[in-house]
Amino acid sequence: MNQDILNTDITTIDGEKISLETYRGKVLLVVNVASKCGLTPQYEQLENIQQAWEKDGFTVLGFPCNQFLGQEPGSEEEIKTFCSTTYGVSFPLSAKIDVNGENRHPLYTKLIAAAPEATAPAGSGFYERMESKGRAPLNKGDILWNFEKFLVGRDGQVIQRFSPDMTPEDPVLQDAVKLALAK
Repeated sequence: MNQDILNTDITTIDGEKISLETYRGKVLLVVNVASKCGLTPQYEQLENIQQAWEKDGFTVLGFPCNQFLGQEPGSEEEIKTFCSTTYGVSFPLSAKIDVNGENRHPLYTKLIAAAPEATAPAGSGFYERMESKGRAPLNKGDILWNFEKFLVGRDGQVIQRFSPDMTPEDPVLQDAVKLALAK
């Protein structure tokens, strides 16, 4: 589906309302994040790729979400402090949002419509583990868990969606980012 996600407004973690249009011309990795998740150490890898490719026009955008077992319970200030002091996060963070359900943020409605299925690492089994614990998404296309990622091209078009267990250091994700940066 051809959908420009950059014509979407968000609220930053500092409470400022901005348009994603600010990021036109950049390659984005949009990630729903959480501070108390088994996948939280991905913050370090996200910051590493932010630093490595920022000069090439790349930005990670983190969207804190508390919809998965309450793993992002803190206030925006607590989240910001945790991210900067624990992982040295320099990439932009939003205010907390919902990524699933009736209060899903419009950004995630667009992202999911553009990429309803996520690429998972070979032999992942993550979805099956979540399903066996009764935590599979309610609706087709819903975000599975914290740290699901969407790669967005410079033109605002979604290129690819990656499962939560696809780490930022996975060669599949890295190659997709490099290819997007080359355009």
